[in-house]
Amino acid sequence: MSKPSPPTPVKLITSLISKDRSLIAFVTAELSQAYGGIDFMSRFIPFTTTTYYQAEIGENLMRRFITFEKLIEPDMLPEVKRCTDELEAKHKDGEGNRKVNCDPGYIAFDHLILATNKKYAHRPYLRNGVYADLTLIYKKKSFQPLEWTYPDYGSAEIIEIMNRLRERYKVQLKGILT
Repeated sequence: MSKPSPPTPVKLITSLISKDRSLIAFVTAELSQAYGGIDFMSRFIPFTTTTYYQAEIGENLMRRFITFEKLIEPDMLPEVKRCTDELEAKHKDGEGNRKVNCDPGYIAFDHLILATNKKYAHRPYLRNGVYADLTLIYKKKSFQPLEWTYPDYGSAEIIEIMNRLRERYKVQLKGILT
């Protein structure tokens, strides 16, 4: 018989998408106030795999991934999603359109989970209207996309970023567990 055990802490990650680099920097600072120091910022990556956000946020969108020094418990993800939803609402334009998209998630040894408010077959419910989107799994020494993974998350560049972040996470976790 298996026995319950506490979850292993995970690495909080957030994807920020906007056409306004200074807004991404401002939201990064706000997230840092909420979740502690930033230990990684990706370069600005052109967001070109879909036009999904263009009508609301605009064209020439850029994405930046950020991660935080402090590891979190996996069950904190719904609260983080609420926080990022509030930041999106805070930074709407005069017509009620978002100027930034914030997608939080976490990196664990065996997967990347993103938080979403959208229900779907591969998204188990967490709580407070938040679902867990299993976006990437780790096998054969690399993260791998799944049939439902957003195309950008399956790109070689983002897979490489996630693999590097997983290595950073492993080092952090060793420091906590030893």
